[in-house]
Amino acid sequence: MFKYVEDKEFLRRIRNLCGEIMQDFCHYMKEDYDIGTIFYLVGSGAKNLIVQNASLPIDLDYNLEIVRCEDYEDCKNLKECARNSFNKALNKHNWGDCEDSTSALTTEKRYFDRGNDTEFSMDVCIVCRDTNEHFYRLIHKKTGLTNCDQYYWNEAPHSERIQEKVKYIKQRGKWQFVREQYLNIKNRYLRKNDHAHPSFICYIEAVNNVYNTKMN
Repeated sequence: MFKYVEDKEFLRRIRNLCGEIMQDFCHYMKEDYDIGTIFYLVGSGAKNLIVQNASLPIDLDYNLEIVRCEDYEDCKNLKECARNSFNKALNKHNWGDCEDSTSALTTEKRYFDRGNDTEFSMDVCIVCRDTNEHFYRLIHKKTGLTNCDQYYWNEAPHSERIQEKVKYIKQRGKWQFVREQYLNIKNRYLRKNDHAHPSFICYIEAVNNVYNTKMN
């Protein structure tokens, strides 16, 4: 069953280390390919909702947002530049190369030599946004034949007014209800062996549940 990770010093060390790697990632994108990027922590790591299933590894999710490049439509080139730059940043910190999955670049699992020995990893999505502030994820659809793989932007899922609801809940001191709901929802889907509801969807569901039942 999922439980919240309560070791704040451990979480601080992870965020600091991963943040340094992401800074180097952005630096190499600009230095080697003249591509402007910013990064930010997303998902449970950004909302103080990091959970762990027994002693299994945990992961931090980041967005690498492309804010300047020569050709946004050359998706294959952008993914390759990002993969190469991320590997360069990881290698600088003595990490192995990343894995290129469909919608993210995923690192190997690591752990600290001293203190909490829980394994952790990083997932990085490459994103951009349009003039209407809609986000798009860079997708690498694999076919089994490298020359036939597809690269394209896919609009990321979003929730109507979610940030307004979060602000409203926090202003009224009800955030603990979101934490309780989020943990219950994660465990409910775990019991059902349901892998179709990622953490982002569980978070949206938790916020909406609290807003609709506690705020109205």
